[in-house]
Amino acid sequence: MTTMNDMTINTAISYDLPPAFSGRHLIDGEWVRSAETFERVSPSHGTVVSVSAQGGAAETEAAIVAARAAFDSGVWSRISGKDRAAVLLKVADLIEANVERIAIQETLETGKPISQARGEVGGAADLWRYAASLARSTHGDSHNTLGPDMLGVVVKEPIGVVSIITPWNFPFWILSQKLPFALAAGCTVVVKPSEVTPSSTVMMGELLVEAGLPAGVCNIVLGYGRPVGSLMSTHGDVDMVTFTGSTAVGKLITEASAGTLKKVALELGGKNPQVIFPDADLENAADAVTFGVYFNVGQCCNSSSRIIVHEDIAEAFVARVVELSRKVKFGDPLDDSTQVGAIVTAEHNAKIDGYVQAAAKAGAKVELGGGALAVAGLGSQFYQPTVISNVTPDMPIAREEVFGPVLTVLTFKTFEEAVALTNDSDYGLSAGVWSNDIHTCLAFSRRAHAGTVWTNTWMDGYPELAFGGVKQSGQGREIGRYGFDEFLEVKSLVMRVGRDSRAPWVDDGAQ
Repeated sequence: MTTMNDMTINTAISYDLPPAFSGRHLIDGEWVRSAETFERVSPSHGTVVSVSAQGGAAETEAAIVAARAAFDSGVWSRISGKDRAAVLLKVADLIEANVERIAIQETLETGKPISQARGEVGGAADLWRYAASLARSTHGDSHNTLGPDMLGVVVKEPIGVVSIITPWNFPFWILSQKLPFALAAGCTVVVKPSEVTPSSTVMMGELLVEAGLPAGVCNIVLGYGRPVGSLMSTHGDVDMVTFTGSTAVGKLITEASAGTLKKVALELGGKNPQVIFPDADLENAADAVTFGVYFNVGQCCNSSSRIIVHEDIAEAFVARVVELSRKVKFGDPLDDSTQVGAIVTAEHNAKIDGYVQAAAKAGAKVELGGGALAVAGLGSQFYQPTVISNVTPDMPIAREEVFGPVLTVLTFKTFEEAVALTNDSDYGLSAGVWSNDIHTCLAFSRRAHAGTVWTNTWMDGYPELAFGGVKQSGQGREIGRYGFDEFLEVKSLVMRVGRDSRAPWVDDGAQ
């Protein structure tokens, strides 16, 4: 471990990398190769870490056909919730038995720290167990007040074939926010992971087969957005698309799916604020801000990429965040102590730096960091922990999703100004408020335009609580009972009981 520019850097450690993972499609219960392949080069170690089959229209069509046939056969959609739950619980156990193998591959493909990859993979098992509980407890309604001859029953049924399209930043976790809930509902699925991080999804497929999931219920196609993702979004045999990724791509999926009017659920970008009032526990707030912006290398839709601080405490608070930022350990993601790893691609690294340099040119002050960094033994695909003050609300760095370890600082004078700055965004995924006055916290929480509001904490989440955004952060919800309901259709059964006591509508003179 060394220091550079007063930062804490973990240089390369000695580690025997596993052989490159060989990824194949899973279609109708069979592992399938393609004539073409694509490679993933580790952003931290510069070596090929996976070689995957590159699917096209033929593989995607075959996967959709398999999912449709499996759904219509009832092999999964019409079995009991108990039997579906039993498979999901087996998957949860298998996840926990394979944490290290999956986490290492995720670290190599994403560049995230191994400790965070382990937490992501191991924690996903709880999502599967919670989904299993929903498979057994879902129910509808009955209406026994419609008159003496009528009974109304509202039932919930699986929506059908679901296309699941996942991103590169949390490939295993986000898959587990969608897949077990779709399966618990009785749906069949086709999954396309990001071409940047395909391997952990294939590993999930291996666990599904081992757990006894029937053939065709979950199909995996590896490849690129065109043609794989686009066909998954437009095909007439697909009933729903659920996508996590950028707002720009989410809009394209919505447009593409319009021709068949299929349901679309989107979890998109965020520009998430934490608002710090003077009466807050400032030490805890500073630590949470530091965590919120650097977790997962800042490549997180829930990253607290902007803070809104009361002007009376702004200077001291920013100084404390800078002090803590200097102590954040970044560098080799395979080092257990690393907290900030590599940026996913060189192009994204340059994009992050472009936002920072433009802000500095526009008058913002770079308090810490502000540039890419080469780490000894690992190359230059890293970005320094960066804090930028003197930011104005009109700057792109304050409005657009940077998706990197970059914190922007704005200030406010009044509660009303804090709320206005919070809501002055195209996004509405999450927000946070720090104050020891419960009235301040409640008032802010009710007025913030966000799908989640954290009070005196940041990024705590539970399988029971729904997740999703408003405005251009998406539509629909994931996890929790609300996320489960996304995969269900509501059907009303209207039943006459006994003989018809009404007068006939057509009088044919019969006695």
